Amino acid sequence: MSVDEGPRLAVVHDWLTSRGGAERALEVILGLYPRAPVYTLIYNPQLFADSVISARPVRTSFLNRVPGARTHYRALLPLMPLAIEQLDLSGHEIVLSISNAVSHGVLTGPDQLHINYILTPMRYVWALQDEYLRSRPLRSPMRSALFRLLAHYLRLWDAAAAQHVDHFVAISQWVRRRVWRAYRREAEVIYPPVDVERFQPESPRGDYYITVSRLVPYKRVSLLVEAFNRLSQPLIVVGDGPEGRRLRAKAGPSIRFLGWQSDADLAALLGRAKAFVFAAEEDFGIAPLEAQAAGCPVIAFGRGGVRETILEGETGLFFEEPNAESLLSAIADFEADPRVFEAVRIRRNAERFRRERFESQFRQMVEERWGKFVEGPGQEQQGRGRDG
Repeated sequence: MSVDEGPRLAVVHDWLTSRGGAERALEVILGLYPRAPVYTLIYNPQLFADSVISARPVRTSFLNRVPGARTHYRALLPLMPLAIEQLDLSGHEIVLSISNAVSHGVLTGPDQLHINYILTPMRYVWALQDEYLRSRPLRSPMRSALFRLLAHYLRLWDAAAAQHVDHFVAISQWVRRRVWRAYRREAEVIYPPVDVERFQPESPRGDYYITVSRLVPYKRVSLLVEAFNRLSQPLIVVGDGPEGRRLRAKAGPSIRFLGWQSDADLAALLGRAKAFVFAAEEDFGIAPLEAQAAGCPVIAFGRGGVRETILEGETGLFFEEPNAESLLSAIADFEADPRVFEAVRIRRNAERFRRERFESQFRQMVEERWGKFVEGPGQEQQGRGRDG
């Protein structure tokens, strides 16, 4: 039986308080299932007025009624496991959750198939706990101790919640390995959709470097600022966030902060940039692929999902240590002969991640898992042990 014609399907998202790569994936998935409602902890409808999300029933948790929840949702993290378990999905036969925090913890019954599209296991309690502890708000002994206690509690809940998911789908091989490390569960890999058509190479290219990022500590934009202060080359920073004021104060005259830009303006900036610089250890990394779609070579820290999306020496270069010296060395290698990076070849690499590829793979995956589910109990379960 086709999923479109038969089972009632719902989509669960952690929270809808900003628009980024996770929300774009949600919009594409909703396009595949026109009847599916959305369940989420917190929802800011003003941000999605022009989105397919606004046309769907959006059902929220009790956290949505907390004053200030839409802007200070991270402060509600200790309550999120409880809140996600209160969402009533009993009227649906297939539950698709999209998670980088808690949405995979929704409660489902034996007559429901639960597929989780996982962006990453909660990075602040698994992979990046020490990095978060080094951030300014958590440096005091009391706050540090409270965060460690909360992280311990969340890891216990997270690992237990993961065992109730029938099938994990990871956004990269990097995340697939993290899923195994955190949950001892195997995951299929389907790369997220990239809106390649928004971007085109432009000619002539400019003399500036560019980065696009939320200004938060783990994105390591401060490393870029440090390097370009020493390099005295033009750097454009697109994006904003809690680190913005500190980074602007630290930046020299060659660095310009533009805040968030419209889709058209961002496409033009990427289409003309000399190169895109990227210092984060990302689970996938939409922005480096958008840069490649614009024919822009990428100089990236060589860990995480970028290893799967950048062809070294053809569409970009890697630097191996998260420090300014390593980045400056990679930039020097790039400057030695930037002409080896051809815009046509770079864009062709990005086209491997087109939206149409994602739609086909994701739809086929759901159909196959549903087919196994209706065959009989346990048919949809993937192996609990590692197969190599």
